[in-house]
Amino acid sequence: MTPVTIETPIITPDIPGPEGFDDPKAAVARLCELYDAATVFLCNSFRDVIANGPGGSRFRAFYPEIRITTTSFAKIDSRLSFGHVAEPGTHAATVTRPDLFRNYLEQQIRLLIHNHGVPVVIGPSSTPIPVHFAVAGDDSIVVPQEGASDFILRDVFDVPDLSTTNDDIVNGTANAAEDGTQPLAPFTAQRVDYSLARLSHYTATDPTHFQNHVLFTNYQFYVTEFEAYARQVLADPDSGYSSFVSTGNVEITDPDTPIPAVDKQPQMPTYHLKRPDGNGITLVNIGVGPSNAKTATDHIAVLRPHAWVMVGHCAGLRNSQSLGDFVLAHAYLREDHVLDDDLPVWVPIPALAEVQIALEQAVADVTDLKGYDLKRVMRTGTVATIDNRNWELREHTGPVQRLSQSRAIALDMESATIAANGYRFRVPYGTLLCVSDKPLHGELKLPGMASDFYKTQVARHLMIGIKAMETLRDMPLERLHSRKLRSFDETAFL
Repeated sequence: MTPVTIETPIITPDIPGPEGFDDPKAAVARLCELYDAATVFLCNSFRDVIANGPGGSRFRAFYPEIRITTTSFAKIDSRLSFGHVAEPGTHAATVTRPDLFRNYLEQQIRLLIHNHGVPVVIGPSSTPIPVHFAVAGDDSIVVPQEGASDFILRDVFDVPDLSTTNDDIVNGTANAAEDGTQPLAPFTAQRVDYSLARLSHYTATDPTHFQNHVLFTNYQFYVTEFEAYARQVLADPDSGYSSFVSTGNVEITDPDTPIPAVDKQPQMPTYHLKRPDGNGITLVNIGVGPSNAKTATDHIAVLRPHAWVMVGHCAGLRNSQSLGDFVLAHAYLREDHVLDDDLPVWVPIPALAEVQIALEQAVADVTDLKGYDLKRVMRTGTVATIDNRNWELREHTGPVQRLSQSRAIALDMESATIAANGYRFRVPYGTLLCVSDKPLHGELKLPGMASDFYKTQVARHLMIGIKAMETLRDMPLERLHSRKLRSFDETAFL
């Protein structure tokens, strides 16, 4: 006798079906409507289940989706690296937090409609929203760990599925959906939600505070200078900056407002000098090591920043260098190993002219040195990034020979990782380091030397990074987002 099975009824919210839009603002408004309806439904259902039990039902809501179908090889402006699909067919992307990504979504949808002359279709996708992500914006709801409640969570709600939360699209290994639909954006909604949650955890600031231009550093000294600069520009009503956000989401608009100390620093303390349009500057202290550098950039990438630049300390490898000299990376020797599976070491990481010029000009402006005289304080060349902080203690012949053969001029533990992940995620990148020791020439980073160096160089180095970012901020996006970061078969969205 065949046993009788009774399927659990699935309850879903009542939301509008797919609809075409030729107005980007209206399209994003519908995305917000669908997302809000889905998350409110899941939050309310979760509260009810916690209070009264599941009642034999399963609750499910879906991410909204953007979909476009083209039937011809449209002739587009070949100067653009984004804003168009590569070939006829259907392309789609699931969307989360459309409120957070409103400006980005409106821009990308506007380009699609303009370049292809067809509407975008907005509707619910077939991808369920995990309850953990749906309730993330409601501080009154805490999802219990497995076994801590009177019911099995995954029997009642959808939970995160890491098997479908990956970087297949940006790594170029994603396959078309069963119906032939191709990706429209570099990340799926689940991947974005995962990173938004990780950003809050690692940086102790909400993703809404992140700005479009990101500086990475590997020393706390830069944070002190960044706060001092923020207070300076907040005192100037013409600066364009509106507020400064410190760890723990402490936000000030008055330059004289004190910022309370936090009891426990996060793994990657992060600070935001904000502008109303989001084109301010975020500073992330990633600490030391390529693992932290990869972690930070893995998650910040989903915010689609316009540029990120490493401003940190390095070991100078040439006897002609002096402590405090600057190093502008034109190439990278990658021995960090953390990205080998995602981006093989044989992949070249090209220098981006727009970022290089902005950094070099900023050095000239801050140091008041021009042309040939700039070579007194800055050298361009290959930066080597390794994963062993105490590499000096190893046998020297092999490592030093490799460094010499590569023509490396500096060595650190983060820069190549940040540049390589910028290349992988199509985020414009650059590196400007400051020589803090010369281990091959007997000048180790000792306390006395370091303190003098920090006093004289950190403020100047940070200011160079800020000036470069302000130059890039004023550059048109279609110029900054280089075509050399795009592969043969790219998503339409940046």
